[in-house]
Amino acid sequence: MSNAPSAGSRTLSLSRLREVLRDAKSKSLLEELIQTVANDARAGARAIRAQAERRLENDRLEDERIAGLMALRNDLESRGVHGIAGIDEVGVGPLAGSVIAAAVILPSEIQLRGLDDSKRVRPARRETLAEEIRGVALGVGIGECSVEEIDQVGIYQAALEAMRRSVASLSRSTEVGHLLVDARKIPGVSLPQTSIIKGDQKDASIAAASIVAKVYRDAQMERMGERYPAYGFERHMGYGTAFHMAALEEHGPCPIHRRSFAPVANAERRDRGDRARPASAFSPAGQA
Repeated sequence: MSNAPSAGSRTLSLSRLREVLRDAKSKSLLEELIQTVANDARAGARAIRAQAERRLENDRLEDERIAGLMALRNDLESRGVHGIAGIDEVGVGPLAGSVIAAAVILPSEIQLRGLDDSKRVRPARRETLAEEIRGVALGVGIGECSVEEIDQVGIYQAALEAMRRSVASLSRSTEVGHLLVDARKIPGVSLPQTSIIKGDQKDASIAAASIVAKVYRDAQMERMGERYPAYGFERHMGYGTAFHMAALEEHGPCPIHRRSFAPVANAERRDRGDRARPASAFSPAGQA
């Protein structure tokens, strides 16, 4: 065993075997540990072997899942297509903040454990995955449409424009040959596109784009939470939670609320009445 004496497991304490299990980061190390404890009759050793075998099985299933997510991309690449980018957006539903899109080109082989639709990944893992994606990606582009643009053209068109901008951003640094898009076709782009329903659950590049866009927008909304503390944007990222709706009712909209969305428009109409609200609730922190 690379990180333990190679003699039988009887020469190793159970605590040492648990350390080996904890530190084993590869298939070969797990297999070596299983072989080492194969004839160890101690109950603790048998439990360690069972844990190692479960980890190997989980890794095998994850490898198969990731391979499935890479299937369409690999098929296109086998036909001579290069620069295959996944595109996704976040922020269509919130009552406040920009809509963000990301475009990501992944390499042919990836080790991105847990890669999935951003909504199905825990927040802490999303952040580390976003860093890992940026670390291995052949290119990443971000596109954004502001609250003012959303109110002017509507959220559907604004989301498409954010996606178009993410492709333009990516194209400035990386050659792009084909787009894999979550459930849409992006107007104003001459590149070939493939629209995939629930693409962020079916394709690795789209899933990667969804995670990069989500983490980017969440960080933006956390900054807005500091600027407009009465609304708790860092808690709900602008979505219409009970807390957000109560704050909107009490304080009226702030500058990053989308006036074209009915709950915000209704709150603004109510706010135009005689009821006063504290300036500190509306103004940026420290600028009451």
